[in-house]
Amino acid sequence: MTDGKLRIIVVDDHTVMRAGVVALLASEPTIDIVGEAGDGREAVELVERLRPDVALLDLRMPVLDGVAATERIAARGTGTRVLVLTTYDTDADIEHAIEAGAIGYLLKDTTRDQLVDAIHSAARGETVLAPRVAERLVARMRRPAPVTLTAREIDVLNAVADGLSNADIGRRLVIAEATVKTHLLRVFAKLDVSDRTHAVIVALDRGLITRPGP
Repeated sequence: MTDGKLRIIVVDDHTVMRAGVVALLASEPTIDIVGEAGDGREAVELVERLRPDVALLDLRMPVLDGVAATERIAARGTGTRVLVLTTYDTDADIEHAIEAGAIGYLLKDTTRDQLVDAIHSAARGETVLAPRVAERLVARMRRPAPVTLTAREIDVLNAVADGLSNADIGRRLVIAEATVKTHLLRVFAKLDVSDRTHAVIVALDRGLITRPGP
C-alpha cells in the first residue's frame, strides 16, 4: 500500500471486460490500479515485479488459467491476495480457486461498491464470497457425506429390506449369523443410524440399494 491506497492489478483475457473493471475502479480514491494482464502467466509476472496488495483475476484465461496462476502467486510468498472475479459459479470452479489459495470469489454481476469493499477486505486477509457462491458452499457442506458400502453389506441390507431375520440372512448368503451382525453394525456406523429399519430407509434414499420387489 502506498499513500494510503491499495495497489491492485486487474487480470482478464477479455479486453472490454478488463477495461470495464478498470474504469469502474479508476475513480476510487483508495485504490491504485498498477497493472493489467490478459492471461495468468502475465499475472504471475506482474505480481513478482509489482508486488500489488490484491490481484483481481478471472478464471478462464489462455496460456495459464486463473487457478494455476493463483497457485503460483500463492507459492511466491509475495503477500499479494488473489481475488477471483468471474462469471463461473460451479462447485468445481469455486473449490479449485479456493484450494489454490484465492482469498475470495466474486461474480461479475458484483456492484462497484461491493467490489471496492471486497478488495479492501481481501487486502486485510478476510475471506470474501459473493452471496450466491456462499450459498453454494453452505449447501455443499450440508449434503451428507458420500457413503460406500461393500458388496456384502449391500447383500445384507437387501435381505433386511426383504424382511429376513439375521438367521435367515445368514442362510441366504451362506455366512454365520455373527457375521451378519458384524456387517449390520458396520452399515449402521456408515449410515449413522441405530437400527435395521432406518438403515434400509437411508440406504434406499441414497440409492445404495434398490427397492425390494413386490
